[in-house]
Amino acid sequence: MSKESISTKYTGGMSFETQFGAHKLIIDADPAFGGEDKGPKPKPLVLNALTGCTGMDVVSLLNKMRVEFKDLEINVDAEMTEEHPKYYNKIHLIYVIKANEADRAKVEKAVNYSQERYCGVSLMLSKAAELTYEIDMKPLD
Repeated sequence: MSKESISTKYTGGMSFETQFGAHKLIIDADPAFGGEDKGPKPKPLVLNALTGCTGMDVVSLLNKMRVEFKDLEINVDAEMTEEHPKYYNKIHLIYVIKANEADRAKVEKAVNYSQERYCGVSLMLSKAAELTYEIDMKPLD
């Protein structure tokens, strides 16, 4: 079993800096809640982790299947609960990709495999939220 460790330091106001190996990320709160907008808020970063995780899976799988594609974009519509602790209870992913129509089944297989077998972020979030997805395939120019 592998282990991941990070370090997050308070930097004043509502801002924190996290060290990820050689990379740093600053998170902050909205000014309405005492922040200075120095970086993204924490909850949207969860959605970013989701799109990054599944996106990397899909690219890897499509490359292995030798599918020609471009302009992969993953959009997210997420609903948050009204009461505290507020969390995303519904997350819908829209995979927008340009590929040949003849490769539709392979694109669908790659997205399905990512969501059902490979993306650990999807697995974690599906324990707390209704996680759905769709594919919007555009013609390859």
